[in-house]
Amino acid sequence: MGDADAADLDMDALWRAESRPVLATLTRLLGDLDLAEEALHEAFTAALERWPREGRPARPRAWLISTGRFKAIDALRRRSRFDASMRELHERLLARAGAGGGDADEIADDQLRLIFACCHPSLAEEAQVALTLREVCGLTTEEIARAFLVAASAMAQRIVRAKLRLREEGPAAFEPPPRAALTQRVDAVLRVVYLVFNAGWTVPALAAEALRLGRLLRELLDEPEVEGLLALMLLLEARRATRTTPEGDLVLLEDQDRSRWDRALIGEGVARLEGALRSRRFGPYALQAAIAAVHAQAPSVAATDWRQVVALYELLQRAEPSPVVALNRAIALGMRDGPAAGLAAVEALLAGGELGGYLPAHAARGDLLRRLGRGSEARSAFARALELAREEPERRFFRRRLAEQG
Repeated sequence: MGDADAADLDMDALWRAESRPVLATLTRLLGDLDLAEEALHEAFTAALERWPREGRPARPRAWLISTGRFKAIDALRRRSRFDASMRELHERLLARAGAGGGDADEIADDQLRLIFACCHPSLAEEAQVALTLREVCGLTTEEIARAFLVAASAMAQRIVRAKLRLREEGPAAFEPPPRAALTQRVDAVLRVVYLVFNAGWTVPALAAEALRLGRLLRELLDEPEVEGLLALMLLLEARRATRTTPEGDLVLLEDQDRSRWDRALIGEGVARLEGALRSRRFGPYALQAAIAAVHAQAPSVAATDWRQVVALYELLQRAEPSPVVALNRAIALGMRDGPAAGLAAVEALLAGGELGGYLPAHAARGDLLRRLGRGSEARSAFARALELAREEPERRFFRRRLAEQG
């Protein structure tokens, strides 16, 4: 590998590590998301041009932020000379950018601050989440669309509309909200953090970032659901090492080596869950954490308290009705009452139409049919799951399932 190739790889790694934090700080300093994005790209372009000659600075993030800010200031000055209609806006942004930004705001972390900004009450909740995943976490539009189970084109339009709406709000949209308003936005923020964590199953750095943001949010807000979400992420993260083989193949819960689960993370997760439950003001995240705790504390799948799992899913369905929760309850029902009962519940959900394109529903149906000895029907269900699988580890898993059915 040549020096140029190595430099490109280093810059790619720097982009992955630093582009979102740098964007968040530039947005705080400039008060405009589009301007901050432009400044971010200008800063990285300058780094590509200058670092090979001058050497990489000791503090790359600080260099990128400073360079981006001054590039934005210069751009605003040029525009204000040629566009009189924008002069007032430019002068206001220049003053903000030139001030350098303080650190006395209530939200100390710029990325968390930007999450709250993207969760502005003028945006619909799904737009809040989508915009935050795109701008704060750097997920692609396609990745976000998969998380929402919608088409990528529809998601792209949603993100563009959200950005335009924030621009209409002006720089004030990126000011940290008063503490009294924080709890009004917390539901969307929690959903963002959890979606980022889920994306971390394939990109571990995102899971680590979600846990960092969850801990930071817990320091900021003494809310049971914040504690519940942190507990849920800790309990799920404890199983990371056993969810795939060294070759990247999927390992089902029943086949995971529980001796390799991280007991320290489980202990912290259970302790945080108990704190959330004691409040008696817990919600869906705490209930999901309670389900994860039942699994984490069981010595095996067979020894799992499936009655408790079904009961918790029923509570969760009342708290936050969704076909996905109903599917998980149906799967647990198949463990409590036998595969025939689970299959009836799964097929009723598929007949409703909402889960027709949802891979886990077809995978669950196939597994229940397999357990009932109905091989040809199981093969058909696994074939449909294979059609829906996007990631190669999933595709390998369903190919193996199909081969097992003969």
